[in-house]
Amino acid sequence: MAASQTTQWRWISGILGVTALVLMATLGILLKNTVTEPHNQSTASPGPTTEPQKGSDCCSCQEKWVGYQCNCYFISYDYKTWTESQIFCNSQNSTLVQLHNGNELQHFMRSSGKYYWIGLSYSKEHDAWLWENGSALNRDQLSFTTVPSTKNCIAYNPSGNVLDEPCIRQNPYICKQQLM
Repeated sequence: MAASQTTQWRWISGILGVTALVLMATLGILLKNTVTEPHNQSTASPGPTTEPQKGSDCCSCQEKWVGYQCNCYFISYDYKTWTESQIFCNSQNSTLVQLHNGNELQHFMRSSGKYYWIGLSYSKEHDAWLWENGSALNRDQLSFTTVPSTKNCIAYNPSGNVLDEPCIRQNPYICKQQLM
């Protein structure tokens, strides 16, 4: 009887071991798919859609754009220089995003380690950091951990962090189209 109980426990422990391995492999696959994002997605001109996008109460955004609080946002997966990003946004009747506060995009963007170009650059003519629409940076909009170099452009992380990087560096970018 003792030998049959030992064999029975070996079978049970073997089945539990295999089940644990299958669960760990499944968890690894799920984590890999939720953490990684595609880097080669094309930024060809998104087409119009007739349905308001997720999170949008009052706007109809183009396909691949996210509607939020009567604005449409395009979050790129490909990398461009600051100027190339600005040109793409302008071609879509939008601008690189102007943030009203450091956590404006946290409502619909997943946190990641990526930094995205935003529409803030230094104007030598005005001796100030200006948004694309010509308005000056307000201290409440973004908080810098160091004084940004006036030779660089500003990149933003969905966690609310900002940094200055050479404008010729390639980063993903965020376009914003204000509908109202």
